[in-house]
Amino acid sequence: MQTENMSEDKTKIWAVVNQKGGVGKTTTAVNLATALAALDKKVLLIDFDSQGNASTGVGAHDRENNIYKFLVSQNPDYREYIQKTVVPNFDIIPAHRDLSGIDFEFFNHKNKFFILKESLKPLKALYDYILIDCPPSLGFLTVNALSAGNGILVPLQCEFYALEGLSQLLLTVDKIKENLNPALKVSGIILTMFDQRNNLSKQVADDVRGCLRDLVYDTVIPRNIRLSEAPSHGIPALLYDLNCPGSQAYLRLAKEIHKHDYQSA
Repeated sequence: MQTENMSEDKTKIWAVVNQKGGVGKTTTAVNLATALAALDKKVLLIDFDSQGNASTGVGAHDRENNIYKFLVSQNPDYREYIQKTVVPNFDIIPAHRDLSGIDFEFFNHKNKFFILKESLKPLKALYDYILIDCPPSLGFLTVNALSAGNGILVPLQCEFYALEGLSQLLLTVDKIKENLNPALKVSGIILTMFDQRNNLSKQVADDVRGCLRDLVYDTVIPRNIRLSEAPSHGIPALLYDLNCPGSQAYLRLAKEIHKHDYQSA
C-alpha cells in the first residue's frame, strides 16, 4: 500500500464505464492502471464488478477483504482492504460476488448514491489515479462510481452499434451531472478492439471521431490475442508480453493521458 501523500485536489478518480459488455472495459482498466504505474504514478484500481474479472486479471486471489465489505463496514480501516499487485505503484481493492446485491443493503439509505464517494475520501491523498472498473450496466454501482468520480473513461469497441450505446451513456452522464455530481466530465473515449484489416473498424473510428472530436484519444487499442491471454495467467498484459501491440498501445495511451492532464493542470 502507498504511504506518500498526494494532493486530494489533483487525484483523478475515473470510472471506466460502458453499459455494453465485451468492449474491453476491464482489459482497459487493468492495463491502463499498469501503464500509469509504469510512469511512476500511484494507482488504485477498484474492482466494482461482482464478476471480479479485474481482480483475477491482476492475481488478487485473496478476496476476504473486498470492496463490498469496505462499503458496508462502519468506519472501516482502509489499510485492511488495499492489496498490492505485482506491479509497483499499483494497488487494488478486489471485488466480491456479494456486490451483485449491494443495492438492497443501501435501499433505504438517504445518501445511497454517495456511498463510494464517502468511502474514498481517506484514499484520495494516497494516489494520483483511482480507477473504478464498473459493471456492464447503468445501475446502482455505476451510479455510485459516477457520483464519486471527477471523470469517466469510455472504452468503445470499433464495431457496429458502438455509437448507439454510447448515446445512452452520455445521457446518463448528463443526468448525473445535473442531479448528483456537477464536477463529472467525460475524460476521454478509448477506441478498442480495432482491426486495421477491417474496413468497418476504420469506419466506426472515423464516425466516433467525427461526432466526439477531441473527446476521443488518439491512441487506438488493437484487437490482440495477447491481451486476451494475459488474464488467465493472473497478470496484466504489460507483464505477460510487453512488446505485443496491445501492451504498447496501453503504454502510449497512458503517456497521452498523462500529457493531457499535465497540459490542462
